[in-house]
Formats: sequence, structure tokens, C-alpha cells
Amino acid sequence: MTDHYAALGLGASATLADIKKAFRQKASFYHPDRNDAPDAARRFQAVQKAYEVLSDETARQAYDDNRRRNLLDDPLQTAQEIWQAYTRNILTP
Repeated sequence: MTDHYAALGLGASATLADIKKAFRQKASFYHPDRNDAPDAARRFQAVQKAYEVLSDETARQAYDDNRRRNLLDDPLQTAQEIWQAYTRNILTP
């Protein structure tokens, strides 16, 4: 499961204003026309998808519900995915 909050560098308690601000910053940074890193296009798409889900109230609620269920189903795997996303974001600006 992709962590949309991590893609935007936010926590689950982020407001819509926080989501919009983070999206603009990340999208500008990872836009393939401005960033020639090999994974810029992939990360740009991840940021777009995260914004698409988190900015829609219904989609965000469904995502949050699914995220909570996944934490309860397999917490070890979820923790591993969260740490991998976190280290990826820390090690690659």
C-alpha cells in the first residue's frame, strides 16, 4: 500500500490547506521538466496521486479506513513500508 501522506511529507492529521501547500511544493520540486533525477517522474506521479486521494474528502476517508485496517491486519509489514518510505524521503531529497 502506498503511503500518500509520506509522499507529501505530511502526517495523517494534515488539513486540506496543508495538503495543498505540500502538493504545490513537492509537485514543483519533482516535476520532470525541472528535476532531471531518474526517479523524478515516478515521484511526481506519486505526489499527484496522493493529492488526488487526500484532497477528496470521500476518497481520503476510504484511504484512512483502509490504512487503519492494514495496520491492524499486518502491523509488521505496515511498519516496514512506513520506514522504507521514510528513509527513501530522507535519503533522496
